[in-house]
Amino acid sequence: MMKESEARTHKVVFQPGDITCEGVPHGANLLRVALLEGVHINASCGGTGGCGKCRVKIDSGEYEGGRSAKLPDEDFAAGLRLACRVKVMGDLTVTVPEESRMGDAVALTHERRPGPGRALSAQDLEQLVEGWSVDPVVRKYLLELEAPDAGNNINDLDRLKLGLKSRHGIEAVSVDFDVIKDLPTALRSEDWKVTATVVDTARGPKVIQGAPGDGTGDDYSVVLDIGTTSIYAQLLDLSSGETLAQASDYNGQISYGEDVITRIVHARKPEGRRQLQQAVVATINGVVGKVLEKAGIDSCQVSHMVAAGNTTMTHLLTGVDPTYIRIDPYVPAAAFLPPVRAADLGIEACRHVHLYTFPCVSSYVGGDIVSGIIGSGVFRTDKVTLYIDIGTNGEAVVGNREWLVATSCSAGPAFEGGGIRHGMRATRGAIEAVQVEPATGEPHILTIGGRKPLGICGTGIIDAVAELLEAGILEQNGKFNQEAEGEWLRRDQDGQWEYVLVREEYTASGRGDIVITEPDIDNLMRAKGAIFAGVSTLLDSVGMTMEAVEQVYVAGGFGKYLQLDRAAAIGLFPEMDAERFTFVGNGSLLGARLVSFSREMLAAAEQVAKMMTNIELSDNQQCMDEYMAALFFPHTDMQWFPRMERILGKLK
Repeated sequence: MMKESEARTHKVVFQPGDITCEGVPHGANLLRVALLEGVHINASCGGTGGCGKCRVKIDSGEYEGGRSAKLPDEDFAAGLRLACRVKVMGDLTVTVPEESRMGDAVALTHERRPGPGRALSAQDLEQLVEGWSVDPVVRKYLLELEAPDAGNNINDLDRLKLGLKSRHGIEAVSVDFDVIKDLPTALRSEDWKVTATVVDTARGPKVIQGAPGDGTGDDYSVVLDIGTTSIYAQLLDLSSGETLAQASDYNGQISYGEDVITRIVHARKPEGRRQLQQAVVATINGVVGKVLEKAGIDSCQVSHMVAAGNTTMTHLLTGVDPTYIRIDPYVPAAAFLPPVRAADLGIEACRHVHLYTFPCVSSYVGGDIVSGIIGSGVFRTDKVTLYIDIGTNGEAVVGNREWLVATSCSAGPAFEGGGIRHGMRATRGAIEAVQVEPATGEPHILTIGGRKPLGICGTGIIDAVAELLEAGILEQNGKFNQEAEGEWLRRDQDGQWEYVLVREEYTASGRGDIVITEPDIDNLMRAKGAIFAGVSTLLDSVGMTMEAVEQVYVAGGFGKYLQLDRAAAIGLFPEMDAERFTFVGNGSLLGARLVSFSREMLAAAEQVAKMMTNIELSDNQQCMDEYMAALFFPHTDMQWFPRMERILGKLK
């Protein structure tokens, strides 16, 4: 549950220019507020307080912080504060002094940024799907049974079944053989008080654990998003419906290839499939171990596990042969896999814990998309909705409660920091926002968590490329404008062009400058081109254009930080009304949570998978034509990008 203070928002006004920012979250970082609104404040160190350039004067309002060793006492006494160290605690009026500005004004020298789209809070995300209640598929039931005697000497198994029927109304229950093996000891060690863990199956309720004593308070679930690049885990309390902890890490399979095709090829090698399965399980054990440690929970207190991943990741996790996913006519081994004992896969869990994997639709539309459609509520809305999941594999779904059509395209890992020289996941120390001063080409950055820069994540790359385009440092073909050569644009020792984002002295590693290269930009161009082409082809297949779409849900690990206007500037999305866009973040985890909490949502997931129609793009000539047209910033057809056409026209 959110604290009342966390739900409060404030208004921040920047002077000169009277630039007003509404809806600023309580406790927000002032420098981040400025950058996301398009207010230029110098910041070379990433918001760590290390450069001392982001000085502002707080004219009025409530705030906390603002001081660092880089701010002299006399400046502090004069009312100056470092924006990167200020927390917004109420409505503020802020003056940005001339020495902290870029150029002659606070606002962008080109057009003012449009709205950012709707980013949902954790509380909002939980309310995307209405009308469900906590009713998990796995439940724990306390039984206090009568000890046998000469007049009541039925066997232990039947005594357990009768107790479930008489005390909890659970009939026709089956019992896992592992439970029966240790049942006599379990019943007698706590004087016939036992906790039965029961799971709903297609054949009815089944007892999967009989533990001595009252263990009903220990009812937890782990949900997983098995991404091609990253794996995320959350620990849920099935009794209260709360999220207790979360963690993430790179998928260990990356060492065998960055995309699903190279991993399928590796799986064909001797021991290849086993290596890939062990690699992903090792990562899962790592992130699950972290969430259990954070919450102080023992692994045997976990009753259930749910995993959502694309079709290839699901096959490789469970050890199923993925060979024919990549061969025409692109057929997976199965769309619906039965629950499997987590321990049998090598996952560090007690024997009774089963792993449920989301059903897949096709070879390239997997359980992660089915999960996202559940978690975002698309399967219950009347509005025509476009759901886009942006990751190593880009998937898109269009439809509503009555129909759903999906497709997939290979975008590559650039959006998650892969294939980028200094790329990284969106974790603390990653550059998430970039501004470039048009007059000098100087970059100003912000990192996640206000840490020293370690590298740059997907949103930072998008931001940087958009800014370089608008500053005239980058050409629309993805090559640097060599006439802009100077302090920030240079050739490396091999004669290749690169743009310096952070000087070595401000980096966390201290091992060289953080730069963006032309190959980095080319990887981003190909990734955004694949997404744009896939969405365009999908909509055309159902006789629609973007104008007919009533709402757009953008999912993906980096959606939390993505700025809509920056995405449109590079051609990831068309320029559209920001109110139509909602960023849901990790949609795969959203659906996995619901399925873990609610047996109704479990049934809904299977229904969604059955009703979704897939459009195959692997040999679609229209999609290839759309892709080639999109290999330009923002696009070869500028009708969707009037704002960028005006900005770029002024540079010529």
